[in-house]
Order: sequence, then C-alpha cells, then structure tokens
Amino acid sequence: MCTRIFWNDNAVAKTVSRCMDWSVSDEPELWFVPRGTRRVGGADADSLEWTSAHASLVTSMWRLGTVDGLNEKGLAAHALYLDPEDVAFADPDERPSVTNAMWVQYLLDTYATVADAVEAIDRIRITSPAFRGEQLGIHIALEDPSGDSAVIEPLGGKLVVHHGPEFTVMANSPTLDRQLENLARYRPFGGELPPPGDITSADRFVRAAYFLHYLPEPTSVEEAVAGVFQLIQNVSVPYGAPYSDGGVYPTWWRAGADLTNRTYFFGSTRSPNIFWVSLDELAETTEVLRIDPRQLRLVGDQTAGLEPAQLVYGAVS
Repeated sequence: MCTRIFWNDNAVAKTVSRCMDWSVSDEPELWFVPRGTRRVGGADADSLEWTSAHASLVTSMWRLGTVDGLNEKGLAAHALYLDPEDVAFADPDERPSVTNAMWVQYLLDTYATVADAVEAIDRIRITSPAFRGEQLGIHIALEDPSGDSAVIEPLGGKLVVHHGPEFTVMANSPTLDRQLENLARYRPFGGELPPPGDITSADRFVRAAYFLHYLPEPTSVEEAVAGVFQLIQNVSVPYGAPYSDGGVYPTWWRAGADLTNRTYFFGSTRSPNIFWVSLDELAETTEVLRIDPRQLRLVGDQTAGLEPAQLVYGAVS
C-alpha cells in the first residue's frame, strides 16, 4: 500500500513525498487546474459545487478523482488507502457532499493552510460511492510551508483529525493512533526494538519514521527534496513482492513536493527518472493543462511540457 513522509524540521525547505502502491496501475495523469475552475463533488443531489480559489498541480487516479497534489499557496494533500473495515463515513445530513475521490481536490481548491482546512473540516460531508466497482476506504494527509501537518480519518461517522507538526508519517491501516502506539515499541521512539524490514503498513510506518528521525540537515533545496525521495524509496514495494495477505501491491509511482518553493515532483517506478513542474511558473495560466507522467523519457523540469486539455473528472458541465 502507500506511505507519506513529511520533512518539516529542516531550515532549508519543507518537503514531502508519497508512493502509490496498488495491485494494478491507477493510470495516473498530472493536471494543472487554474483558479476559477468550477468543480462538483459527486453525482448525487446533495453534491457540493465550488469554484477553485487556488491553482493546483494534481495527480488523478483512473480519471475518477484526485489522489495527490499541491496548490499555489504551498498546501499539499494526499489520499492513502485505509481498510474499509476501519472506515465509517457520516450518515446523510443537511451538509453538501463531496466524494472521497474528490476530497483532495476540494481541499486544494479551497484552502491555503492546514489550519484553515482543519477549522472548516465539518462544513462538508464525505461520501464513499463505489470506486470502479468496489468500496475504498481512505484517509488524508495535509501539509503546508509553515511545517504544519494534519492526518484526517473518517472513523465512527466523524472526521477524526490529528493536527500538529509532529504528524509527519502516514501509511495505511491500522488507524494513526494504533500506528503511533506500535511505533512506541521501537527506538528511538520509546522502545528497544530495531527498525523492521517487512513491507506491511505497520513496518513501513516505523521504518519511515525511523529514517526521517536521522536525516541530516540539508545544505540545499535539492538535498531537501532528495532526502524525502530517498526515504520513500526505502519504504516502496518492489514488483512481485507478496504482501501479508498473499496479494501483490507494488509501488507504481512516487510523488513529492517542495512546499516552500511550490514545485511538484513525480517519478514512475517503470522509469529511472524523476521530473518536476514549477507551480509558480503556471500560477497565472487560465487553461487546464495535462501531461502523461508515465512517459519514460520525462526527466528534469517539464513545466513547459504540459499541454492544454479538457478536464474530464469533477468538472461542472
């Protein structure tokens, strides 16, 4: 499954990385979404409609929703899988709804900081329609250039928020409170166990936290970005490696962001390369742009490589 790592205690740049692990490719596409784009939160009668206040660079999943991204204010958001058995969304009420597939996009379109998003967390109701024929549980991680962070989990019909700069690592199930309880068994987090080496969610969480703890202070922005990419590679899952349930869920891609300088990074695990896009250079653009990030030739700055496209998901017709 997936992992997210936020490096917010260095003095150079606040950087974050995540990986996407799944049984099949989620066919990612990288989109630039300008300010003023009209969006809809789902297909039911209660779906929220909104207009984006902030431009964003986002990664879509099967052209059904946004799974990862960064907005022009430096707020980043990531959706990771959480076992549906752990997840319980709110029952219908008077609030407008947004599907879990559009939750990341709504947050990036609407808010400038983690604190803003957390303060308004209950203004909408998150729904969970079938996603390609199956129910998917998710939880959300947020970060901003101040170093603030939040992990949001739909549990017991409520959105449980863990808010603070200490929440730098997220993986999949179990829920964050149980991941942190397990982490306390390991050094240097209160226990005596050495870092584990399996690919399970709990082991990846511990390993990410362990190596993040020991990252040396970077001397440049490049080192700050390279640090989180090195860590996300350490918890990525090689093709063919079996998970604890016998399934195979390899890492298909890794993404990252320099929140301080508003640059978004992407690398397919089918390619040895990483490329990036500068959001500052696109922020005043008024048209939707797109690039296929699975192209093996992509490397280095690809800001000029995005091309005009028609938005095909979450758009108001």
